[in-house]
Amino acid sequence: MKSSGGRQLVLDLPTRTALGRDDFLVTQSNAAAVAVIDLYPSWPSHGVVLVGDRGSGKTHLLEVWRQRSGARILNAADVSSEPPDTLLADGALAIDQAPGADLDERALFHVLNYARQTGGHVLLASDADPVRWHTSLPDLKSRLQALPVAKLHPPDDVLLRGVLVKLFGDRQLSIEESVISYLMLRMPRSLEAARALVGAMDRLALAEKVPVTRGLAARALDDFAQTGFFGDIG
Repeated sequence: MKSSGGRQLVLDLPTRTALGRDDFLVTQSNAAAVAVIDLYPSWPSHGVVLVGDRGSGKTHLLEVWRQRSGARILNAADVSSEPPDTLLADGALAIDQAPGADLDERALFHVLNYARQTGGHVLLASDADPVRWHTSLPDLKSRLQALPVAKLHPPDDVLLRGVLVKLFGDRQLSIEESVISYLMLRMPRSLEAARALVGAMDRLALAEKVPVTRGLAARALDDFAQTGFFGDIG
């Protein structure tokens, strides 16, 4: 992709296909977690817990694993909706937003037991390490704490810059590199924030028929700050 001033913004990062046409960018902040996903199906355990803050890329990496494993994806609150043999009919299950407020602990325990007994695999995604989950069932707590943990760290500069460049490129927006640098100095270290900002700037540019500049970026940042969106991201 080239900037409006002719300077090319280079995106030279490994990728993993995620959410269909999107790319999952790999840097030091997420490489260890990606490596664990890539080990499938040769995991040392029947389950793995994927841990990362909101906006760290957990949803994307779950989709990467779903495409690789054929797993079904459901929220932790729905783990009791069907028996373990149905949930693990394809041998793999991804559980998002764990543990959640409505987790049926006994149902999750039975799912993990069934996976271990049948050679299946379960990938759980959470904002917190299992040792911090407020589980009351001792057997489940023990089982969870024995699972390997793959951690997604907050985006580093390379990842955040790469995501911004790619998001603008996906929308066919020509961007000066100074705009990317301006955003990175002022936005939250979050992939969710990057997606929201690029979307907002695209809408402003289309509505006003103007190019994407630092001034437009400043307005988008100010709008989000006034609405409290960045505080919600944390």
